[in-house]
Amino acid sequence: MPALTPDLVFSLANAAVLPAWLLLVVAPRWGLTRRLVRSGLWPLLLAATYAALILTHYLGPHATAGGFGSLAEVRALFEDPWALTAGWAHYLCFDLCVGLWEVRDAERRGLPHLILVPALLLTFLVGPVGLLLYAALRLLRPAPHPAAAQSVA
Repeated sequence: MPALTPDLVFSLANAAVLPAWLLLVVAPRWGLTRRLVRSGLWPLLLAATYAALILTHYLGPHATAGGFGSLAEVRALFEDPWALTAGWAHYLCFDLCVGLWEVRDAERRGLPHLILVPALLLTFLVGPVGLLLYAALRLLRPAPHPAAAQSVA
């Protein structure tokens, strides 16, 4: 078995998040998608990976390097490959959470899924740009009035 390295964890995390995004884009209402992705299980697995990576960083030799008080401190923090990999896991986790919210919110608003797909793809690739596009798409369908939503349920 290969040694656990930041490069290997990076590759595994990248590979692990792809099926979740594929399910959200292609089959958002499928039972498997609901159980694994929409339940929050997949992002929680990424969050656990992030937590393990952060712990590895803070127990490692670079534990005191860097911080969040300045750009120079952030740069120093990410010079440690474990911390950099943790940062990447953070992005993967939070972008997936945003994608989940977009899917749920679009369904609640009655937005056709096909219209949502470009926003999901952009959220996956360049997170905040996808969120920005979805914010614009939300204007097409205002949120249902709470009383109307309750009468439908």
